[in-house]
Formats: sequence, structure tokens, C-alpha cells
Amino acid sequence: MSTLVEDNPAKHRFEILVDDALAGFTAYEPRGELLVFTHTEVDPRFQNMGVGAALVRQTLDQVRERGGKVVPVCRFMAAFIDRHPEYATMVAVQP
Repeated sequence: MSTLVEDNPAKHRFEILVDDALAGFTAYEPRGELLVFTHTEVDPRFQNMGVGAALVRQTLDQVRERGGKVVPVCRFMAAFIDRHPEYATMVAVQP
């Protein structure tokens, strides 16, 4: 199974392709250098295969490379960051 995560700025979401099929996405609202992640969704055909975790991990890695910060409103992303403290420094404090 090959995966690719790409930002789709036109739709304000990062998408994961599994063997060239759209398997899920994590939606965001851009606020300057902040990305407020609001929802993560994985197609039922790809659930329980680690696709959601791969999507969030690769999304956070790409945001980190850009020097960005995140606000994980989405419960799935927030839980992922709680389980992977190496991403905690990327979380922006909301004013």
C-alpha cells in the first residue's frame, strides 16, 4: 500500500491518496501562519488500516517543514498530538 499526502489549498485540506485513490482528508481554515484543523475524515474502505494516523502525521510534518503552527479543533488530530508529544510544540495557543 503506497500513500501520498498533499496539500490541496483550493479546498483547504490535506488529502491522502492510497494507491492513487483518495482515501481521506483533514480540513483546515488558514489564519495567517496558523492552520486551524476542523475535521478529519477517512473513507470507510480505508478505516482501521492506519490511514488516518498516516494522514495526520504527514500533514503535521509538512506544516512543521513550512514553519507553521496548528490549532487542532478536530478531535482526531488533537488526540493524535496528545499521543505523539513530538508535535506538541506545533500547537498554537488561541488568544
